[in-house]
Amino acid sequence: MSKIYNLLGFLASLAVIAVLLITSLELVAYYEPGFYEREYEKYQVCGDVDMEMEDVLYVTEEMMDYLKGKRGDLDVETVVGGEEREFFNEREKAHMEDVRLLFLGGMKLRRWLLLLAAFCIGILVCMEEKPVKRLAAGYVAAFFLVLLAAGGLSLAFIGDFTQGFTAFHHIFFDNDLWILNPETDLLINILPEGFFQDFAVHMLIAFGAMAAVLLAVSIIALVLGRRRRIRMEMELEEEEREL
Repeated sequence: MSKIYNLLGFLASLAVIAVLLITSLELVAYYEPGFYEREYEKYQVCGDVDMEMEDVLYVTEEMMDYLKGKRGDLDVETVVGGEEREFFNEREKAHMEDVRLLFLGGMKLRRWLLLLAAFCIGILVCMEEKPVKRLAAGYVAAFFLVLLAAGGLSLAFIGDFTQGFTAFHHIFFDNDLWILNPETDLLINILPEGFFQDFAVHMLIAFGAMAAVLLAVSIIALVLGRRRRIRMEMELEEEEREL
């Protein structure tokens, strides 16, 4: 049973790590203060689309509401070049529909992963005498496995982000709607490749911070557990000597 308990701790930890990764994406996309405005200023997107920052941020807010399912369409009116018009054309809307399905799918996956983690933890708590030890050891193992995999993936993206970014789209989209023309499609002008590179960095920082906190807690739990076992063994040996 020991191996099964170890596996449950490892599976729960992998599920939690995946939840943290999805959550880090959501945190940067929706909750990092001033992220979009700083990025738009950095890449001077307002000049590229001939729009005021206030209008670009409005379009962004409506787009993110759409991705999260808070609005049903992308019929967003704004001012471009001093004239009122729809921001998104039909190709952009079609691509963003695919992105929305991917985003909502990620949120659904997160819920299933939480259920998996809760199931594994529940079994350990009910069946195992030392569930904390199993979970802590499982998390440490899962953390370093994911760190190794993430390191290799990061090297691939750092070496050629464009190639990695393109590979990502080929994996997750079965059409070429994501290939936009900066001459006709405003979306690619407000979200250039550099934006996604910065987004990935912020996402990894958020993920790394949360994962590192759990790693520290796990290591502390293992160390304290080991000290407790050593102390108990010493007390037991002392009692045996007294007998």
